[in-house]
Amino acid sequence: MNLRLKLLLVATLPLALVFALTTWVLHAQEADLSRHQQELLRAAYSDATRAELRHYVALALSTISPLYNTGRDDDDVKRLAMQQLVNLDYGPDGYFFLYDYSGRNLMHPRQPELVGRNLMELRDGRGQPVIRQMIDKARAGGGFVDYVWNRPSLHRDSPKLGYVTGLDRWQWMIGTGTYTDDIDRLTQELDKQLAASLRTTQRWVAAATALSIVVILASVLGLSITELRAADAKLMLLARRLVRSQEHERAWLSRELHDGTSQTLVSAKLLTESAIQRLPDDDDVVRPLLQRSLVRLSQALDGVRDISHRVRPTELDMLGLAAALRQLGEESCTAAGVNFSFEGSDEEPQGLSDEVRTTLFRVIQEALANVLKHAQARHVRLVLASGNAGLRLTLQDDGRGFDLNAVAQHPRRGIGLRNMRERLSDVGGRLEVMSGAEGTRIVAEVPRVTSPHRAVP
Repeated sequence: MNLRLKLLLVATLPLALVFALTTWVLHAQEADLSRHQQELLRAAYSDATRAELRHYVALALSTISPLYNTGRDDDDVKRLAMQQLVNLDYGPDGYFFLYDYSGRNLMHPRQPELVGRNLMELRDGRGQPVIRQMIDKARAGGGFVDYVWNRPSLHRDSPKLGYVTGLDRWQWMIGTGTYTDDIDRLTQELDKQLAASLRTTQRWVAAATALSIVVILASVLGLSITELRAADAKLMLLARRLVRSQEHERAWLSRELHDGTSQTLVSAKLLTESAIQRLPDDDDVVRPLLQRSLVRLSQALDGVRDISHRVRPTELDMLGLAAALRQLGEESCTAAGVNFSFEGSDEEPQGLSDEVRTTLFRVIQEALANVLKHAQARHVRLVLASGNAGLRLTLQDDGRGFDLNAVAQHPRRGIGLRNMRERLSDVGGRLEVMSGAEGTRIVAEVPRVTSPHRAVP
């Protein structure tokens, strides 16, 4: 694992852990808040409901109190009181019910079928003797009873809280109640709202975490790009130095071959020729040996001159770029049996450094070698155009072209073209290659005054 990946993990893992911890804390807080909220809501709802039920029962008692306070106990007075209680409905599920102390139902606005029945032993869905508990509370002065009863508006059993009180002289238990599953629906709705709020908060936290990770990744990527650019610049500088060093070594080797080895061979050749001239004409033993030695010296001298020319063409230093290019084209094409033409002045272009001239010569040398090796051309033309903006060299052949895209994508082909581009790029120039069925054209351009090399960070 490299250092950059380690730094990335060190930067992103804490964020992921913080996000996971935050999510867990939010869920825990949501559960705690929901529980606490339900407790508060149920307590407040219970207090309000109990107060409301007391108020309703007090209202019912105040309604029938004028009849009860008359002291009459006959059926007419009781029927009138029951009618007044029937008229005190408050909503679809709000009504008053009436039982005597024996458990017989005297009035039930929502379930009239219960009237007249003794329900003392009736048990609700929880198994509790509801009516007995209510009568006991009424006899004791009144109180609340939790039970399960049919809800008229929903036609099903629901939990209910009732409040009852007694009229001892008439042996009546009067009461009312409210269904408590409304609080369950209310708490469920609040839980949904709380969960939605939590999800929104989690989205914001996730978005912030993702944004932080993106920023970190962008920073690491930017650092990587910066490092890659710096490394690329260093490699280019190293390549320039390597090429420059190679050219210096070639120039030194060319001079040594020309001024040292070549001169020694010339001297040996002259001495051998002088020795041959001084031999008697009838010498048939030494003369053939010296003549063979003279031939070998001439061959060695030609070989040294050829190597010296290839390593560093003396024409480039002695005659200039144009003459060196003309001679390069004529010698190479003549040896390959290809017609060569040169267009341009032999005068040395002004404003070109030695490095630029060497680069242009090497680029054309490489391009010409590729043409003679692969193009199967019959004619090659080299055009040198010099202007105020810079220098342009155009090498045109009539051979078979090639697919530029295929060459560019092939890992083992196009190395020469890449080297030519890099050479020109190092001196501020550019290379343009066009190839088709009618041949290939290579254009090398450099500015008149080359821009300084890029600094390496």
